[in-house]
Amino acid sequence: MAPQNIGFLHLVPFTRDNPAQGFDEAIELFTLGEKLGLNSGWLRTRHMQYGVPSPVVLFGALSQVTSRIELGNAVIPVGFENPFRLAEDLATADVLSGGRLQPGLSVHPPQYDETLNDTVHGKGWQQQDFSYERIQQLRSLLAGESLRDLPEYQGFGGQIDSDRVEPYSEGLADRLWCGAGSLKSAAWAGSENLGLLVSNISKAEEGKEIFDQAQRNQIDRYRESLPEHISGRVAVARVVVPTDNATASQVEKYVQYAQARNPRTKKHLPSGTIIAKDIIGSSEEIVETIVNDAAFQAADDYIFELPFEFGIEDWTQMLHEFAENIGPALGWKATL
Repeated sequence: MAPQNIGFLHLVPFTRDNPAQGFDEAIELFTLGEKLGLNSGWLRTRHMQYGVPSPVVLFGALSQVTSRIELGNAVIPVGFENPFRLAEDLATADVLSGGRLQPGLSVHPPQYDETLNDTVHGKGWQQQDFSYERIQQLRSLLAGESLRDLPEYQGFGGQIDSDRVEPYSEGLADRLWCGAGSLKSAAWAGSENLGLLVSNISKAEEGKEIFDQAQRNQIDRYRESLPEHISGRVAVARVVVPTDNATASQVEKYVQYAQARNPRTKKHLPSGTIIAKDIIGSSEEIVETIVNDAAFQAADDYIFELPFEFGIEDWTQMLHEFAENIGPALGWKATL
């Protein structure tokens, strides 16, 4: 089955002394992605690392240099967020983009030590709710749920109070995704009628499953959990490194990169965590791998992850391959 949509995912790496360069390169890549007809561009969220920590802010900039491409998060860990403030930021960026945001979300409890958690999450974080309810609260706020009955306005210059989060962006609450890596999270995403994002890190829960089958089981569980007559939307993301039309030095770098990473994919960690093998090779070889991948076979969207260790010339070459060779070979058509 041909993918309905093809996109790319970018971590937006930058250096300690020149973060602006990384942001400028992200703007260049998203502009190119739209020009090539890709359907979506996604940003990761990174805290206390050299990757973009505030993707919604960057979407504000991207909204002004693009007009069609969907702008997605894969993902925002909502444990770091106040749902009220995140709702305001997402809605503002969505209005600026003309309704193109695809916010991907995840939940997990704080994972730093207690001292750092006090700094990051504020004192009293032990009493906060870091469950799925945080996403439900965010969705209610984005949907325009009334928060209170307002008293009569007592200020000067006219009535400006609202009883809901502003700005309100119609349809945004229905475009939320859940980043899932287990059967439980996939089932919850389906029951809540969220989109499902699955990536190159997952969990084996039914024996020593190979990666694509474990992820296919999650997708199937998601589909089974959706409300009746709802088909949902599933996006599968993988690190994909095409070598066609790359220079000799690029190919050498790509091969060394994959060789260094792939040993970690050959074992199941004690937690059950499993990691997908990076897909590297010619466009023909990549297409063959994708069509034989059980998770890709059940997806609506394919998201190709750009290795963050590379540079703008490498990412540009990869976007061209995704849009001009790999996508069409899979039966996908660019939106131009």
